[in-house]
Amino acid sequence: MSLYTIGDLHLHFQSELKARGQLTGAVWRNHEQVFARQCARLIRPDDTLVLAGDHSWGRNLDECGRDFEYIMALPGKKVLLRGNHDMFWDAKKTASLNAHFGGQLFFLQNNYFPYRDFALVGTKGFTFEGPFYLDRRGRVIGWDREAETHAEKIVARELERLRQSFEAARKDGYRRFIMFLHYPPTNILEQDSSFTRMAEEYGAEQVVYAHSHGESRFHDSIQGKYHGIQYRLVSGDYLRWVPMKVME
Repeated sequence: MSLYTIGDLHLHFQSELKARGQLTGAVWRNHEQVFARQCARLIRPDDTLVLAGDHSWGRNLDECGRDFEYIMALPGKKVLLRGNHDMFWDAKKTASLNAHFGGQLFFLQNNYFPYRDFALVGTKGFTFEGPFYLDRRGRVIGWDREAETHAEKIVARELERLRQSFEAARKDGYRRFIMFLHYPPTNILEQDSSFTRMAEEYGAEQVVYAHSHGESRFHDSIQGKYHGIQYRLVSGDYLRWVPMKVME
């Protein structure tokens, strides 16, 4: 029973026009077929696959129908995290999504998913992405303060949702955690953040995140060990559509 993860599938079986021009480069060519083949090769029925956000370009469940059929056909138990492009997912209606998909998919928001003696916890997260102002040498010399203030409000909301996830698991007796975010835990200016500090507060053993795709973004945040926690980037194009094994 292994745990795998990947993010940013950006499926668009019913929303091709929305995706056109957004997913460019050879790595995106027929990526759905490539990913499905890799899953079939690696993932067994009793494994768990966490999809770390940006599942579909559809705006509602009707527009996501074929995308969800694709996800449900993948092997293993599927856990979905909310991404910034997941317009079908109102954060207040996570319970209704879990009821709607009746055990075929699990939507991770203000709750947790049990995996062995671990609780998988998570939320979309958020990080300030600019705009940053650069000098002629490409060094950051300033940024949009109004946008930063708006970002701080979103971060506070996401931190509260993440804390609810941790506390729900802790209430049920879990003391070992793997933490999932869609956004990276820090922005390009930060060495740590409120998200890294919460991971340390609850003793998360790993932090998994996506969102940073395109080669210029692969090193926007922490990777590897930091303060005793393993940080992993799992954007689909970064992994070349091979799901990452997080735990045996």
